[in-house]
Amino acid sequence: MTTENLEKNKGIVRRFNKEVIEQGNLDTFRQLMDNDFINRTAPDSANDANGMWNTFSNILRPAFPDLTVEIYEQIAEGDRVVTRKAITGTHEGKLFDISPTGQKIRIDVIDIVRVKDGKYIEHWGINTLQTVLTELKKRE
Repeated sequence: MTTENLEKNKGIVRRFNKEVIEQGNLDTFRQLMDNDFINRTAPDSANDANGMWNTFSNILRPAFPDLTVEIYEQIAEGDRVVTRKAITGTHEGKLFDISPTGQKIRIDVIDIVRVKDGKYIEHWGINTLQTVLTELKKRE
């Protein structure tokens, strides 16, 4: 794969993070998701594109209306892009069973996205959401 293609794939992932996760842009989401997308990290019942959209639009963004994504670094090789980032925001809405606390949060994330024809086709990731949930429960 050429350097130009690797940079293009990194740009697709950056666009997804800013326009979809941060801004909740459904049109961009639809443009960037392959019909056969699989989230390898999610439970089988939520491992498709709809499950990913639900995570951002119905869980994270309502709980953290000022949600932002800060990308620290990206590495691209072949058809995969690895991104180390943080999702930050203020807990102003209900998150699962946790009432708003007003606390600033930071979820550290490492994602691997496989890009095919300019779209997300597979995703793997690890994050610190569980640690954040534990801390918020203590402050509730």
